[in-house]
Amino acid sequence: MRMITIVLPREPKTRVQVELGLAGARHQEAELRRDDDLPTVFSETDFDGRPLLNAKGGLSAKHTRQVQEFLGQNFSRKLSLAEMAAICDLSAYHFARAFSKTFGVPPHQYVLGLRLDFAEKLLVDRRMSITDIADLSGFSSQSHFTTMMKKYRNATPQQVRARQGRSQANE
Repeated sequence: MRMITIVLPREPKTRVQVELGLAGARHQEAELRRDDDLPTVFSETDFDGRPLLNAKGGLSAKHTRQVQEFLGQNFSRKLSLAEMAAICDLSAYHFARAFSKTFGVPPHQYVLGLRLDFAEKLLVDRRMSITDIADLSGFSSQSHFTTMMKKYRNATPQQVRARQGRSQANE
């Protein structure tokens, strides 16, 4: 086993130690040197939505603010990459790359995070069905919502609702 230390690009003061097995050490080290791979290596659920301003090749501060505002208001409806790119007057390809550099995740992943955060807040209200919450949050179906919640939050909507119910009862 070999320990390596990685400095996270968005948080230069934060150092993460990773233990690598000998068989995959060279392959893993090569992957970990690339900034684009760090979010997937460390967990996609840890994304906090804060942009890295002035990232080389990223969006300008003005465009970052405009995109955040637009997505904050429109995340629950179907969005196209071209529509998001039009806000910044960029091509879809250039926008996707710049967005990823700025936010650390692709646009789709960012929107998914907004939808899941909103859905978790709605799950507190037990009068709303999970199907209605999925629809209000912008998911195509309850099944899609459940799959994404399980994949990125490690719990089904029902489990999140039960957990929130227990935490409210303990207060």
